[in-house]
Formats: sequence, C-alpha cells, structure tokens
Amino acid sequence: MDWRAESPELWAFLESLRGGEILSGTVTAIERFGVFVALDDGPEHPLYPGVGFISIPELSWRRFEAASDIVHVGQRVSGEFLQFDEWNAEARLSLRATQPDPFRAFAACTVVGQEIHGHVTKLVPFGVFVQVSEGIEGLIHLRDLTSTPAAAPGDIVQIGDEVTVVVTQIDQENRRLSLSRQAAGQP
Repeated sequence: MDWRAESPELWAFLESLRGGEILSGTVTAIERFGVFVALDDGPEHPLYPGVGFISIPELSWRRFEAASDIVHVGQRVSGEFLQFDEWNAEARLSLRATQPDPFRAFAACTVVGQEIHGHVTKLVPFGVFVQVSEGIEGLIHLRDLTSTPAAAPGDIVQIGDEVTVVVTQIDQENRRLSLSRQAAGQP
C-alpha cells in the first residue's frame, strides 16, 4: 500500500517524529507479536488499532510470559520513539527505553569472582538459569553446576532451589551473566 498517497496526514505525522522523542498514548490492542497504541498527538491508523506499536522485546527489561503481564488495554503509556516503520506506517516505540536497565545497575556493583546467592528459575539441557537479583538471571552451564558428572541439570538442582554461585563473566553488551556453582564450592 502506498501510505504516502492513501493517508498523507498519517505519513506527515510519522515523518515529523525524531528518534528518542517520548510519545504518549493509550493501549488499544494486545497481540502475540506486540502492542498497539493510539498516540495522543497522532491521527488514527486506517488499518490498525493504533499508530504506535511496541514489539514484545521493547515492553520491559524483565522476563515475562505475555504482553498482558506488562500492559493492559486502556492503559496510558509513554514510550521512546525508535523508528518510522514505513511498510506498516507505524511509530515503533519502546517502553523499556524509558526505564533504567537493571542489568547495567547490577553490573556496576558486581565483579567477576564475586559470590552471590540466587534461586533456580529454569532448567535447560545445557544448564540452569538462576535469578540473582530482581530482573537479573544468569546461566550456569552443566559443566559448572557440579564437580561430579551429571546427565541432566535436574539430577543436581530443581526449579526454586536456593544456590550460591560465583560470577564468572559479565557481558554488558549482550546482557549475559555467566555463573558457576562449582566455583562456589557447591557439591
């Protein structure tokens, strides 16, 4: 569709937006792929329930199961304008960009080699995820889970178990935290 010709008011509005600008509006629809927002200062979209759109990863820094865990229809939100999606004639927004990144705060006060406590949140074939702070999870690879060989992480720990771990790597760029239970002297 040629949005420029079909909806010149919408096109002009979207072209006027600048990266980093904060836009406010009301959540109009929640889909499995993202959230539509009717922007306060924007025109109506001819096809979609809102000119603003927030993709699932841009909703929050913390882990969640469904977009409805973060927002609900009718809720007022403010998000940072990321880009003009010319294909869909939408303003792509980020809610998480308006919130402090908990990983950066955690990394600022944590060092490699530091012993910390957490609880097991997920078992995967290659290891376990451990929540060490609100919104911060790290991975313990199976090889770092115990000093004795194990076929599966469930042979050593279960979801909800409290564990003591040592931080082995903090990758701020990729927001990854590597942990070792073995280095903490855990059997």
